Amino acid sequence: MKKWVLMLIIISLFFVSVLPATAAPKENRKWQDESVYLIMVDRFNNGDQSNDEDVEINNPEGYHGGDFQGVINQLDYIKDMGFTAVSLTPVFDNTAGGYHGYWVNDFYKTDEHFGSLDLFKKLVKEAHKRDMKVILEFEVNHVGADHDWLKDEEKKNWFRTDPVQEKGLPLLNQDNKEVKKYLINAAKWWIEETNIDGYQIQLLEDTSAAFLSEFVKEVKAVKEDFYLGGEAKNADVEQMTAFLENGGDSITDYTMAAELRELFSEPNQSFSPLFARLAQNETMYPEIDLIGTFIDNQHTVRFTSNMVEKNEHPGPRWKQALTFLFTTPGIPFVYYGSEIALNGGEEPDNRKQMNFRTDQEIVDYIKQIGSLRSDLPSLTRGKMDVLYEKDGMAVYKRVYNEETTLIAINNTTETKNVTLSAKELAADKELRGMLNNDLVRSDEDQYHITIDRDESEIYLLRDKTGINYSYFIALGAVLAAFFVFLRLVIKRSRK
Repeated sequence: MKKWVLMLIIISLFFVSVLPATAAPKENRKWQDESVYLIMVDRFNNGDQSNDEDVEINNPEGYHGGDFQGVINQLDYIKDMGFTAVSLTPVFDNTAGGYHGYWVNDFYKTDEHFGSLDLFKKLVKEAHKRDMKVILEFEVNHVGADHDWLKDEEKKNWFRTDPVQEKGLPLLNQDNKEVKKYLINAAKWWIEETNIDGYQIQLLEDTSAAFLSEFVKEVKAVKEDFYLGGEAKNADVEQMTAFLENGGDSITDYTMAAELRELFSEPNQSFSPLFARLAQNETMYPEIDLIGTFIDNQHTVRFTSNMVEKNEHPGPRWKQALTFLFTTPGIPFVYYGSEIALNGGEEPDNRKQMNFRTDQEIVDYIKQIGSLRSDLPSLTRGKMDVLYEKDGMAVYKRVYNEETTLIAINNTTETKNVTLSAKELAADKELRGMLNNDLVRSDEDQYHITIDRDESEIYLLRDKTGINYSYFIALGAVLAAFFVFLRLVIKRSRK
């Protein structure tokens, strides 16, 4: 019996070894290779009910019980979808009611509703064990409305006196030397203490350029390859480019997100605005592959609400949008609940409780495209060229070194046929579909691609393949060995 088991294992390994390779492995992992799962801690998962103080699950502006343990418990779920990093909303101690993390009370403590500092350190360690990175949103612009600093006469210069405010919250005077020192020291302390991998900075439009320059320099000196992303919902181009020129890594692109929601919330919409935005980004930013791309987040309405308003089914709409997000230049950030088409309007309706017991349709699709994005360097590092675009059908390619991928998205209500020339791709090759196993061989130096309505395909350009005799021989050997093994097991069980 043991001999047959060993033989089965050996033949199986041989079978795997003759399978055709799909892509070259990605070397020297960089930030542009990451895909990020964005979590609002309180609304994600309740893993420890002992810290459920003030929890009101039916109150959209109350605590729902999400915590660090809840994130730890779902790290495998996140990794299985193909995400390589998690980004968390602020976890600092907040004033009462600050479920979202933006009413900071103490920058050196975790919020008691989420768990202890030691538990947060464990979260980071558990993520790193899974080869996942942790980004933390760091609030540099304001504190809570009733912060003790506001009552301290010696700190009255810590706050701005101009009328600009963020939702009624007191803005910090970042040009004040003491404020600057406090924020920078706190940011460095969290890196040294917890070993996190990056910060996301909110609302650059309200942030002092001089402060940001020093903040970036000091923080990046603490840990090699530390990531600094900037949120710029209303900032102008000068503010965004200044952040990058001063050492910031990435800008979160709200304009593209709006274009994405408009295009994919219903079929038969032109891709032209999106492609124009990508072309504009190439001229504005030094590294377009590091731009933070997303569809929705904690500050926007849920994408699902856009399609529901137009009586569209969420599944196909989400799949098409995610395909574009994962195959175009930038670091994709996917807001928790997107994989279950969570609905929601303006804040706080867009921050509903996550549900892990729902339809797996979009979850399974994210696993597919997430895996391809990790395996194919051209999808994260390749030059992008648009080959075809008309009324909701788009075809573009990404090229990196010797690897070429072709992405075809049919966001229309009918089957589409597109013919590409060898000049646009290569002569005498074939396109191997990685999502639906489609195969397109060049025919007289042309490639005839057919994509069904509401479907996408990611092709890998490669040499033409004939009949793979070794593949079928190995397959036959495995099947034969399996049936012999099964017969022996039955005989033994009867004895």
